[in-house]
Amino acid sequence: MELVLISGLSGSGKSVALHLLEDAGYYCVDNLPVVMLTVLIGMLAEEKVRKVAVAIDARSGGGIELLPEKLKRLADEGVRHNFLFLHASAETLLKRYSETRRRHPLGGDERTLAEAIELENALLAPISDLGHRIDTSNLKANALREWIRQFIADEPGQGLTLMFQSFGFKHGIPLDADLVFDVRCLPNPHYEPALRPLTGRDRPVAEFLEGEPEVLRMREDIARFVADWLPSYVRDNRNYLTVAIGCTGGQHRSVYLAEALGRRFAGQARVLVRHRTLAG
Repeated sequence: MELVLISGLSGSGKSVALHLLEDAGYYCVDNLPVVMLTVLIGMLAEEKVRKVAVAIDARSGGGIELLPEKLKRLADEGVRHNFLFLHASAETLLKRYSETRRRHPLGGDERTLAEAIELENALLAPISDLGHRIDTSNLKANALREWIRQFIADEPGQGLTLMFQSFGFKHGIPLDADLVFDVRCLPNPHYEPALRPLTGRDRPVAEFLEGEPEVLRMREDIARFVADWLPSYVRDNRNYLTVAIGCTGGQHRSVYLAEALGRRFAGQARVLVRHRTLAG
């Protein structure tokens, strides 16, 4: 059986993820209490169900802290699993709830929306680092769907997935970053009129940046740092390592470096390259 667990903060995109998995042929269960996880998987295994997606969040009540134990038991029984945790900044969640006028599941007459978001963060803290984290702040639904498609294509148990992610500092540092490199000190193609509308994926921008010794030095410094420490992350049994590279707008320098480093490490680990600003 292939099991995908979805968790995260309310308003961060869990319903988007679950609907995509349902369309991909997964048997989906929403809001399952953690104590029922092994029971459900046992029942579905008897029915020969091969692809299962389960959403677990703060609405599930107590027992969240039991999830690591449940997952270990399932792994011992041969059930492969991936864990996806979606989250977003408090400001983003406040805006989304204000726009949709939906009620937060932990809200109430004696608790403000901000307090409900803070409480949910605290309740889910014990499981927030169990798997792959995606920060959905400033991320459009179509981009989130594509990132989730990449996630479910990842075979569990196949070692560490190394992700290079570009971003723009003017939009904030992504919450899912493990390592962050600031490349705003490098020459900026934005100030070249012919390059301004292009991105770091375009050859003219790459040629401009590769003609600058500082850019090449930064590229090699980041590559050397990641290469030196990657074995330690592998030994720590990490499934994902997200290396975030930021420039001012997230369009030129950071995009170029993420693409270049993705190619550099393609033979050493499973590599994903994402661009937060370009994804919208």
